[in-house]
Amino acid sequence: MTAAQHILSVELGDRSYPIYIGSGLLQHAQLLRQHITGKQVLIVTNDTIASLYLPSILKTLDSLHIDGLQTDTVVLSDGEQHKHLETVSLIWDHLLQQRHNRTTTIIALGGGVIGDMAGYAAAAYQRGVNFIQIPTTLLSQVDSSVGGKTGVNHLLGKNMIGAFHQPQCVIIDTQTLQTLPARELSAGLAEVIKYGLIAEPEFFAWLEHNITGLLELTPHLISKAIYQSCACKAHIVAADEREQGQRALLNFGHTFGHAIETEMGYGNWLHGEAVGAGMAMAADLSCRLGWISEAQLQRIQRLLQASGLPFWGPEKMQADTYLRHMQVDKKVTDGTIRLILLRQLGEAIVTSDFGSDMLLQTFDQPMTV
Repeated sequence: MTAAQHILSVELGDRSYPIYIGSGLLQHAQLLRQHITGKQVLIVTNDTIASLYLPSILKTLDSLHIDGLQTDTVVLSDGEQHKHLETVSLIWDHLLQQRHNRTTTIIALGGGVIGDMAGYAAAAYQRGVNFIQIPTTLLSQVDSSVGGKTGVNHLLGKNMIGAFHQPQCVIIDTQTLQTLPARELSAGLAEVIKYGLIAEPEFFAWLEHNITGLLELTPHLISKAIYQSCACKAHIVAADEREQGQRALLNFGHTFGHAIETEMGYGNWLHGEAVGAGMAMAADLSCRLGWISEAQLQRIQRLLQASGLPFWGPEKMQADTYLRHMQVDKKVTDGTIRLILLRQLGEAIVTSDFGSDMLLQTFDQPMTV
């Protein structure tokens, strides 16, 4: 029996793993104990999170009383601009310097940047070691910590270098959201809204009704939003782990959003902010194609705005800038840009079936304000 309020499973055969959701889970020692392999642990975190939650994790590990347990820590600089191979090399340096072997467990303590880099370090170190995700931002709790995507950015494209490497478990302590800046909370809500748009229209309607409470971090509302988001992603990942089909739908808004992040410089626009703007643009194009109604488009726009997300991309970005970056995207096939668009609210598809003229109109200005 655990202290988790909810437990989900990502069903991937012998690589299946649980997602624990609850309040105060950082102090639940046995939850960590059952997922640590061997007698070596490396905690990877950043300088912001270290001051908030590293002492708690170290205390929890100490309380396990594992004979001969070696616990090491590497504290990285905070921010998307540090998500590159040079930073990951610092993790590998520490693992080698402290002589961590193949039974070590890496614990990713932080947001999506830390989770992606620690996971990639785990995937590559001695050709793969175990790791645990402890996400501390809403965005990482509902999206990046689940599904095994790990990696880093390149100057020419976001998340273009990486590996699929599933964690041993995901431990979501909802109390960590109490220290999350309002801007980061809004960024996380972008990924929550995404699930309603691509797969669960009833969840989208629930978000419309409860957005104020979510922004206020009302406990039962935020817990439900995290659970529903993780359940949706777990289902999709179980069906398509390596993104050969259905999993690509999770990138709704991301092709536009990644273009914004790459052009503006990683970290200047938060990932969730860029995704929010990207979802608005994808919805706009879907409406121009006659797939969703103007009334549905306006609902999407209102919810994004109510969540504190940018309504559109940067003013300085023109169509040619978007197109240049969108050509460097994992969904491009034989030079053809493919986008995730909405056939209807709650039903998304991957398609290149849109006219270039309509795409240019979407870049030009939104249909409604």
